[in-house]
Amino acid sequence: MIKYFIYARKSSEGIERQATSIPDQLRYLRQLSKELNITVAKEFTESKSAKEPNRKEFNLMLQGIRNGEARGILSWKLDRLSRNPIDSGQLQWM
Repeated sequence: MIKYFIYARKSSEGIERQATSIPDQLRYLRQLSKELNITVAKEFTESKSAKEPNRKEFNLMLQGIRNGEARGILSWKLDRLSRNPIDSGQLQWM
């Protein structure tokens, strides 16, 4: 059985620019995991822009994948995962 991590992030930049809050993202992703019968190993949340690398929770999540704790990531939108070339490269390499 493949396990997944849930990753929900909102930028620390102006709240008026936020499309969906972290609680809303989590509700949606939890429901989606139930509908698809996906096992969620852990949830990660972060309130930080993804324009720069070195986000703590993101890095912990990637380390968990490297350690075999999960093999995939559920995220509300692809841009929640990365908006910089370093993090994007890590995801592509995996």
